[in-house]
Amino acid sequence: MSESEIDVVMLSAGSDLPYFTGYEAMASERLTMLVVKQKGDPMLLVPQLEAPRVGPGPFEMVAWSDTDDPIGVVARTVGHPLRVAVGDHTWSAFLVALQGQLPGVEWGIASELTKKLRVKKDPEEIATLRTAAEGVDRVLSRARSEVRFAGRSERQVARDFALLIVEEGHDVASFTIIGSGPNGASPHHEPGLRVIREGDLVVCDFGGRVGGYFSDVTRTFSVGEPGKEEIEVHALVEEANRVGRSVVGPGVPCQEVDRWPRSVIASAGYGRFFIHRTGHGIGLEVHEHPYMVEGNNLLLQPGMAFSVEPGIYLPGRFGVRIEDIVVCTATGVDVLNHADRGLVIVA
Repeated sequence: MSESEIDVVMLSAGSDLPYFTGYEAMASERLTMLVVKQKGDPMLLVPQLEAPRVGPGPFEMVAWSDTDDPIGVVARTVGHPLRVAVGDHTWSAFLVALQGQLPGVEWGIASELTKKLRVKKDPEEIATLRTAAEGVDRVLSRARSEVRFAGRSERQVARDFALLIVEEGHDVASFTIIGSGPNGASPHHEPGLRVIREGDLVVCDFGGRVGGYFSDVTRTFSVGEPGKEEIEVHALVEEANRVGRSVVGPGVPCQEVDRWPRSVIASAGYGRFFIHRTGHGIGLEVHEHPYMVEGNNLLLQPGMAFSVEPGIYLPGRFGVRIEDIVVCTATGVDVLNHADRGLVIVA
């Protein structure tokens, strides 16, 4: 904060809050806010009914009742700052109210500070990410024989995956993307009522939380024997995934992890069908810094955890994506996911 000339950081509900305090707040119309001044003790303001959920921490906890003015409490606590950084997930209603009570303040985004701390995971965080990754690897192994695809809706298959995620050690299943046939060409397809048919490729992208940290993995299955182009496209994406993982190492710019897999796909004539970045950071959020995307010159450092997930999406036909979570190490890369990346045939 001193180096950035930030007088106050205000963090509401969101992943920064548990990172610094150990307390995960419920996002609601009742304000929760950690106030960290450059000088002075931090204060955690919580609704009175939530106070029993807050454990001890390096802050003064102040509980407010429904008849209090929490915005006023925050304003009085910070005094007359010149520059304030606010958490990314702070509701606009709270921010606008704070701006009304703190005129003349220059407002900024807290993640410009917090990402510098969170972007490198410590050994305990990496161990938790590894546990989560091993759990979804086991889900993929079981799904090959335990999940029936043909003749069932995407939504039904998604429910099966959600149950397996919890059975394999996750606290909760957070998302299950099941995109079959032409729906596989939509990277973030919401599982619907489409019935999966023989000959479909099915993109299965899913994850959950273990101890607050996320898993995120994608594999593409073939329901019955795949066609020639489906086999070729899948092999191309598999090679792009391998190349992306092989590039990872300390001192490598993030954009290089995007460029190399993209060049594999582009050289085969499918470049315009790879429609998203190659990867995103992962931790207390599914998507966080660093991002593997063109223009990001941030150099990889040991402890940075992120996905490598190239894909090809042919509109109206099918899609293929293969995603693994990796960690940059002092000597190269630690791949957390090891489930079969080949085109597995399922029933």
